Amino acid sequence: MTKPGVLYVVATPIGNLGDISARARAVLAAVSVVAAEDTRHSGHLLRELGLERPLLSLHEHNERARAAELVERLLSGEDVALISDAGTPLVSDPGYQLLQAALAAGVPVSPVPGSCAAIAALSVAGLPGDRFCFEGFLPPRAAARRRRIAALAGETRTLILYEAPHRIAASLADLAAVLGGERRACVARELTKQFESFYRGTLGELAELAARDASLGRGESVIVIAGAEPQRPAGSELDATLGVLLRHLSPSAAAAAAAEITGHGRNEAYARALALVAATAPVGTESDDA
Repeated sequence: MTKPGVLYVVATPIGNLGDISARARAVLAAVSVVAAEDTRHSGHLLRELGLERPLLSLHEHNERARAAELVERLLSGEDVALISDAGTPLVSDPGYQLLQAALAAGVPVSPVPGSCAAIAALSVAGLPGDRFCFEGFLPPRAAARRRRIAALAGETRTLILYEAPHRIAASLADLAAVLGGERRACVARELTKQFESFYRGTLGELAELAARDASLGRGESVIVIAGAEPQRPAGSELDATLGVLLRHLSPSAAAAAAAEITGHGRNEAYARALALVAATAPVGTESDDA
């Protein structure tokens, strides 16, 4: 019986080519095929490393079919390396279906660790790193994005988000509005690249900066946000008040009134209002505050 090959999950640099590990380079040089998110991008990486290996595309549109093909090759004894465009595969990147198919077939899987934008940003953000929550990308649509942020409002661990250049300003504005403008945060832009930049301050300050400074929206960003202060256990009064007010008012108006009635902070009341609306809204509907 043929011994199966190994599926290597290989982290690649997120910008600076010098961050490639010696082991990653050795694995890429030895495997039968490299499964890559974008073969053109990864072909350039391999050439920069002085390597020439067969490349096979694996992305969100072809992963199911490609996974079956790659598992066949693995079962025949070939070693396969899975890489993404940058950083660690499966962290907001394709590869999960291939990994699951390989595990189901009894194929050995081995990580080759290295760069990860989320961890790199957390390490220098200046915020607690002992406990954190990685959320990946927020929803692109405004109302869905605000609902997701509201669901995270009570998270006491440090939050890590990814954001695309064209949405960074809108996301920071929504984060400030829902979580509160005073929450500490850091935006890490173009990590390990020539124009690597870090913006630290409150969410309110960062939202204002993004609105007036176009450079903050150039390149991919990681947003690291301080966790929420532990909530006082009087939320039932706030929720009960909001439950009545939301029958007649928009979330923002209901939050303002509930804050005045209960003594809770307005940002806390608004976050709870959005969470209550999200919990009761039919699937596919949008908030009145969209």
